[in-house]
Amino acid sequence: MDAKELHPVVAGLFARGGRTVRVAIEQEYVVAGADGGVVPIGTVRRAAADALAARYISFEPGGQLELSLPPSAEPVRDLRALAADLRSRLAAYGITLHETPVDRRADVPLQLTSPRYVAMQQHLDRIGPAGRRMMRRTASTQVCLDWWPGPDGIEQWRVLNLAGPLLAARFTRDRERLAIWLAVDPARTGFDDRLLRGTDPVASYAAFAAGAEVFVQGGPAEHVSTLFPPVRPRGRYLEIRFLDAQPPEALDEVVGALERLMYDAEHRRNVLRSLETASLRESWGALDRVVAA
Repeated sequence: MDAKELHPVVAGLFARGGRTVRVAIEQEYVVAGADGGVVPIGTVRRAAADALAARYISFEPGGQLELSLPPSAEPVRDLRALAADLRSRLAAYGITLHETPVDRRADVPLQLTSPRYVAMQQHLDRIGPAGRRMMRRTASTQVCLDWWPGPDGIEQWRVLNLAGPLLAARFTRDRERLAIWLAVDPARTGFDDRLLRGTDPVASYAAFAAGAEVFVQGGPAEHVSTLFPPVRPRGRYLEIRFLDAQPPEALDEVVGALERLMYDAEHRRNVLRSLETASLRESWGALDRVVAA
C-alpha cells in the first residue's frame, strides 16, 4: 500500500480529542498453572468469569492475560483493586498472574490461531526468531493518555517519542524484552526517527505505514492496525508501548512521569528543548547495545 492510500486512515488516528487529563492502564500478565505450566485461555476465561474485571480481560497470542481498563482519574488504584480481585478468583483454580516482561518457558504455544495471528507469525518467522518470542512470551504495561488538539498535541506526540528511550531505560526490568522488540520487524516497529520527520505527523506516519509489508487481508485500516511503534496514535489518546510489564509498586512512578510529560506544559517544553536534537535511531541503538552487553 502506498502512503496516499493510507493517509485517510492515518488522519483518523491523529484526530485528537479534548483537553482532559485521564489515564488508562493496559496491564499484561504471564499466566501460570499450579505446576508452573501454560494454562489454556479457555480455562482462564472460565476461572475469571465472575471477576470484577471480567469485561476488561483479553488475551495475547501466547495466552498472556491483559487487563485493559477504561480511562480514570485514579488508574493505579483501579488496577490494583481489580487485579487483587482477579488474582483471588484465579488462585482458587491454581492459576497465578506474573508481571514478568519475558516468559522463559520454552514450550509456550500459539494459543490464538485466528487468520490474523497465523499470518503475523508466518510473516515474522521470515525475519527471524524474535517474532515468535514477542507474540508468545513478552508482556508489557501500556499506558494511554488523553491527546490534546492544537500545538499542545503536537508537543505531546513529539515528547513521548523523544523521551521513549530514556523512559524505557528507567523502567527496564528485563533487558531481553526490549532486545526482542528491537529485532521483531524494524519496518513496523519504528524504533528510529521516521515518525518525527517533517512538520506533518500524519504524512510521516502514513509513510511509515507504507514501508511495512502487508501480511493481512483487508484494506488500509487492517494493515495500519499491524504496526507496533513505541508510541501508537489512537485518535483521542496516545498509547505508550515501550515499557516492560511493571510491578504494582512501580506504577505510581510510571504514571506520574508520563502525566507530567503530557499534561504539564512547562515540564513538557523543557524536556522537548533538551531532546529536540536527539536522534531516536541512535538513542534506541545505544539502549540496544546496553541491553546486549
